Amino acid sequence: MPDSPLAGRKIVLGITGGIAAYKSLSVLRLLGKAGAEVQPVLTPDAERFVPRLTVGALAAREVLVDLWPGDASGSWTKHVELGVWADLIVVAPATAQTLAKLAHGFCDNLLAAVCLSARCPVMVFPAMDHDMWTHPATQANLALLRARGVVVVEPESGPLASGLIGTGRLPEPEAVVAAITGVLVAKEHPASLAGKRVLVTAGPTREHFDPVRFLSNPSTGTMGFAVAAEAARRGADVTLVAGPVALPTPDGVRRIDIVSADDLYTAALREAEAADLVVMTAAVADYAPVERHAHKVKKEDGDQTLALRRTPDTLAELGRRKRSDQTLVGFAMETTDGEAHALGKLERKRLDFIVLNMLGEPGAGFGTTTNRVYVFGADGRRHDLPLADKAEVAARLLDVVAGAA
Repeated sequence: MPDSPLAGRKIVLGITGGIAAYKSLSVLRLLGKAGAEVQPVLTPDAERFVPRLTVGALAAREVLVDLWPGDASGSWTKHVELGVWADLIVVAPATAQTLAKLAHGFCDNLLAAVCLSARCPVMVFPAMDHDMWTHPATQANLALLRARGVVVVEPESGPLASGLIGTGRLPEPEAVVAAITGVLVAKEHPASLAGKRVLVTAGPTREHFDPVRFLSNPSTGTMGFAVAAEAARRGADVTLVAGPVALPTPDGVRRIDIVSADDLYTAALREAEAADLVVMTAAVADYAPVERHAHKVKKEDGDQTLALRRTPDTLAELGRRKRSDQTLVGFAMETTDGEAHALGKLERKRLDFIVLNMLGEPGAGFGTTTNRVYVFGADGRRHDLPLADKAEVAARLLDVVAGAA
């Protein structure tokens, strides 16, 4: 696959001793199919889950496990050689034990030593039981790794090997490969936004009816957070206005938390005054209850009618106030006639770009780790961005809206 962004890339794939290791075999196959050179490195416990022979056959390379070889060939320096050779080191799955070793610099196995010797980005895909994932020790180790620049792709929620349901699942192999692609694509881009001020809005808004009930939508904020993180990596001074989401603040990003559409309107208009680029990914409620009750409204017999008011149109107001040297990007989530609705919004709200999401397309929409979008410019240009991890979509989107594509 000569056109693949992974063609010729040198990737160390670390596999650790967790039940999710079986998915790494598919990851290995997909990376090879995309043209990457993959060097598998297993921890000793990983061999309890995936046979060395199977991994080697898929990689068409020697599988490395032992830090201390059984001969005097000098291959005990392999960890240093791989740290220099690799374009990216990926650990998938990364167990709680391996995360602890990487966070605190222990290197009592080959994989940990390779990560400690890395001159390239290191990327980890934690996978474990829910209680292990949420334990303060694990979260503290992840915070340390993030602070040192390690890319952490958080696990998904669902049924776990323990029989419990919770967060801790390794994403599906296609999503793992998409995330790897996104990191390698982003690595190539120069700091194209150095010196620029970027404002990103992300997540849903909540319009409260009473203290315990509200109108909202399923937005997780993942796409907007990916845009903010990518803009920061490119050297921008980034402000992120975030609705109620359970996501950590990207490195180098200033975050402002809001709840309602009114809050977003106030914060976005204030922060946009100094911004060179504004990317409005937030899923803003169009209507809010006319009355917010101070106490919980008790259930009574019969139906109840809820009166709604129109919330302020932040995007339209930003378009009205937009400076000639400012770029304004809106998002449109549609279910039917997507292009027509997006183009109408582009013109009506005086945007420079509109990004169309079609709800219902496989891999796109709310709550996914991937996305597929269509970008329309006020100058008539159109860019169809392929299905990819949201980090890669963010990189490609910024290429378009920042004029790099």
